[in-house]
Amino acid sequence: MNDKTDKTGEANSRLWGARAADWANIQEGQCRAVYLAALERVSIGSGIAYLDAGCGSGMAAQIAAEKGASVSGLDATENLISIAKTRVPSGDFRVGDLENLPFPDGTFDVVTGFNSFQYAGNATAALSEAKRVAKTGSRIIIMTWGVPDGMEAAVIVAALKPLLPPPPPGAPGPFALSDESVLRSFAMNAGLSPEEILDVESPWHYPDLVTALTGLKSSGVAAKAMENSNEKAVDAAHTEALKSFRQSDGSYTIGANFRCLLARA
Repeated sequence: MNDKTDKTGEANSRLWGARAADWANIQEGQCRAVYLAALERVSIGSGIAYLDAGCGSGMAAQIAAEKGASVSGLDATENLISIAKTRVPSGDFRVGDLENLPFPDGTFDVVTGFNSFQYAGNATAALSEAKRVAKTGSRIIIMTWGVPDGMEAAVIVAALKPLLPPPPPGAPGPFALSDESVLRSFAMNAGLSPEEILDVESPWHYPDLVTALTGLKSSGVAAKAMENSNEKAVDAAHTEALKSFRQSDGSYTIGANFRCLLARA
């Protein structure tokens, strides 16, 4: 295990655990299309030992289990792990830090990090740990945001920036890994061999404003914004940002795309 880390598990657990049920019921599913496409690309199925590192409430793990994989998951947030356990009772779900995965070397055929590695205290250490627990030559998937230019969801992300505390000097922004060359370098710095890029459209859909606000403020980023300001300010910022995405029936559709790098351990 790698102990040269800057662990952020405690903070992430507090932020992402605050509205775990809302995340699981509303917001996590906005990325379901990405999970499906990525897991299909690596042929998840029977006989595959699969780890979702930063598994959240277990939607990707549930998809893998339904395809016959032997599923494990790790997340810093106990409230999310509790939901994952109910979704996949046969899975091995644990609370912990991405920088210190509690699994032996060479355990898994596939490891995924769906919007997770880049939020670890030491992102390279977290990805190196994923390599350590993967079998030699196995697949590792790193998912991040797609290119923000022209992406409607980037407007929603930007809406909270004024409500967040100033980031530490040199801290990467949410779209730091969207650039293909940066993403490939990130993988290589952790000892991986980057292969193909998979870009997936995964629009966000909400039936009404109340559902949209409930889903959007379930994220850890929104929780941090509420800690730094208040819930009313976060709702107001999201309401304003959502106006241009309102459909004639009162629902909301926001275009979003995500980038997955498929690499070899």
